[in-house]
This record gives sequence, C-alpha cells and structure tokens, in this order.
Amino acid sequence: MFIESFFSMIPDSTSWLNTGNNGWMLTASTLVGLMSIPGLALYYAGLTKRKYMVNAMMMALYAFAAVLVIWVLAGYNFGFGTSSILEIHGYYILGIPTPSMSGTFISGQAIVGPQRQALSIPNSTIMFFQFVFAAITPVLLMGGILERMNFKAWMIFVPVWSLLVYSPVAYWLFAGGWLNQLGAVDFSGGYVIHVDAGIGALAAALVIGPRIKEEMHMKANNLALVMLGLGLIWLGWDGFNGGDPYGATIDAGIAVLNTNVATAVSMITWMFMDMKFFKKPSLIGASVGAISGLVGITPAAGYVNIYGAIIIGIATGIVPWIFLYKIEPKFKVDDTLGVFSSHAVAGVLGGLLTGVLADPVVTQYIDPGLTGAIYGNVRQLGIQAFAAVIVIVYVFALTYGILKLIGVFVPLKETTEKLRIGDMAIHGETGFEMSYPPSSAEIERFTREEKAKKSEKKSDNK
Repeated sequence: MFIESFFSMIPDSTSWLNTGNNGWMLTASTLVGLMSIPGLALYYAGLTKRKYMVNAMMMALYAFAAVLVIWVLAGYNFGFGTSSILEIHGYYILGIPTPSMSGTFISGQAIVGPQRQALSIPNSTIMFFQFVFAAITPVLLMGGILERMNFKAWMIFVPVWSLLVYSPVAYWLFAGGWLNQLGAVDFSGGYVIHVDAGIGALAAALVIGPRIKEEMHMKANNLALVMLGLGLIWLGWDGFNGGDPYGATIDAGIAVLNTNVATAVSMITWMFMDMKFFKKPSLIGASVGAISGLVGITPAAGYVNIYGAIIIGIATGIVPWIFLYKIEPKFKVDDTLGVFSSHAVAGVLGGLLTGVLADPVVTQYIDPGLTGAIYGNVRQLGIQAFAAVIVIVYVFALTYGILKLIGVFVPLKETTEKLRIGDMAIHGETGFEMSYPPSSAEIERFTREEKAKKSEKKSDNK
C-alpha cells in the first residue's frame, strides 16, 4: 500500500505516450526498413546482370548505413526539426542541420516540424521511422545508375545527397514547411521519396553517362530474387503508408487497404498492357506494374476512398508503361532500370490525382478540410501541380550539381576494364559460384592493365 502511494506521488513525465501507437510505429518502421534491406537489394540484384549482383547489393547496403549516420548527425533536424534557419514572410523554408543524439532528446515526446506537431510517441521512434524513408530514397535512385557508377563516388554522393536534397524536400512536404503551408499534401512520399528518387536517377544517369555500349539493355539474371524482393517491397509498403498517420488509427487501416488495392489493380493493368503490345505477360513487367502502383498510391493512400485507389491503380498501370517503353527511350539517357518512369512519373501522377480524388469523408481522420477537385476544390489540383514542379526542379538541379562537384575529385564512372569483369574487379567476389565468374585470362589481363596504369602514374610523377 505504501509503495503504491509513493509512486502515485511521482509526476508522470510520460503521460503523452500511447504504447499502442508506439508499438505500431516501431513495427511500421521495421517493415519499411525491410523494403531496402533486403527487399530492394534482392530486387535489383535479380534484375541486374549476373556480374553486377554484388555491386547492386553493396550499393544498397552502404546507402542504408550511410544515411543513418548522416541522419542522426544532421539530417533529421534539417528535415523535421522544430527550428527554422530560413523563414520568409512566415513561410518555413529550411530547418537547421544539427545533431539529435542526446538522451534527453531521444527519450522525449516527439514534436515535429516548425509548426510543432505533438505526437504520442517518443523522438526515438519518429526518428527511426523517418530514417527508413530517407534511407530507401537513394536506394531507389541507384536503380537508374547501376552497372557503371564508381563505388567510391557513390560513398560520397549518398550522405551529401541525403542531407542537401532529401531533408529539405521532407521539410517542405512532410514536416509543415512552406509547401505544406501553401496547402500541398504528400501523404507518404510520392513527391518526397519517389519524385526525389526518379528525378535524381535521371540527373545522375545524365551526368555519369551510359553503360558499356553492348550492355545497354536489361538482362535479369535471377527472377526468383526479383519475386522475393518484390514480395518484401509490396508487404513492407503496409508500414510505408500505414505508418504515416503516426499511430494505430482509422486512417492507418484505410491507407493499408488502399495501398494493396491500387497495387493489385496497377499490376494487372500493366500485365494487360504487356499482353496487348508484347503478346505475353512477364514477371518483370508485373513487378514494375506493382511498384508503379505502390508509388502512385503513396501520396494519396490516406486521403482517398477505394474508388480513388482503383483509379490510381489503372492510371499507374498505363501512364508509366507508356513513359517507360515509348517516351523515356527518346531521352537518350541510360536509366538502367527505368526508375524515372516507375517512380518520378508514377509519383507525380499519384500526387496530381490526390488533388482530384481526396475524399473529405476519409480526410476527416487525418487532415480535416482537405478535399479534391471532384468534391469542389479545384485549387488543390493546382497546388499539387505547383509542388511537383518545385520538387522536380530542385532535385534535378541539386543532384546534377552535387555529382559534377564530386566528379572533380573522384571519377563518377568505373573504368571500362572493371566493368567488363564486374563484381570480381570491383569488390573481389561474385554473387554465385555458378554465375560464371570471369576467366583467369580476363583477370590476368585486368591485373596487367592495372599494373601498367600504376607504372605510368609513377613515371609521370617522376
């Protein structure tokens, strides 16, 4: 009795904590993390050529780790901090890139963004949840530059790009920054993640240049890995979209259901497109259709009803298909796995359709007052279009500039000699012993060429 009375006298410093919400958010975070490692790592490893499997997985693995380091050092507060380093006429433009690592901070109540949204979970949970979103973005981007980027340049690019590109866009559209203040919405990252990744991939492919000429085609080496990776990505997306209400809410359930409906419709629509124009349904095509659907529903998942999810699914099964096979090839840019079409195009499409289809009966649970054009608010479509243009221009310009600067110090592209051999030359290992590693003659030739180059450099220095 005395003990109970004693503890009842101690102030409850965690009265804000909702353990159910916190439990769901930690689960959702882990689901999203699994989408990158191992989901996308396996998906890309299966889609790329055999000799680049290890390189694809290493690029994904490194990006996941590097983003976490920069995230706690500066990225989180830059994107979600409560302070603003740049404010113009009441509009919050940039956060402050400061560390967020103290015990007091990570155990305290999450207060997000310059408008100080109070949540029922601790900072440690929201930091991890937003980290896995930040981490998956460069992993998605790398699909556009596989099979030729210098791994050392990638090591520099990822943390710099995450800090200077991802965090500011997240501040604008996730944390209550100036685009949010204008009325733009992005439920779970159609713009912040997928337009970032797709436009970033396009800019990076343009700067780095194409693959070896005879390798400028996609040759999936292992469809079992593709299917395994897709499954992890698809079901992981339940955390991706279901976690964005920041709790185990009614809207979380709506978002999860909409996510799966739109994805299924998009996948089937893409299959029909393949059957109409290529005469056969393919697993690769179905997987790209599913991912396009996941991307398209992401900005809208918690704002639309199931009719809206179906419409988005049909749209993402057709429009990105047209871009991937009919329009993107005219760009003359070597986007290895079509990241621009399946992410940037699908993300913009989903964002615009959010401005059309947002249903006030659904949005009352997450963003009361938000309505789409078909419910009388045509202005929302215009705001969504404006936000898309801003993100596209910013991401393309910064990505291009960052890579150009890195290229001054480190070659952006692996040497042709290394690319002809692949993983064994780049990482000293191969994905499978049965995957026909380079012959001893090829390795000897590569070794001779590398020694000759070193000798030439020594001679030049003398």
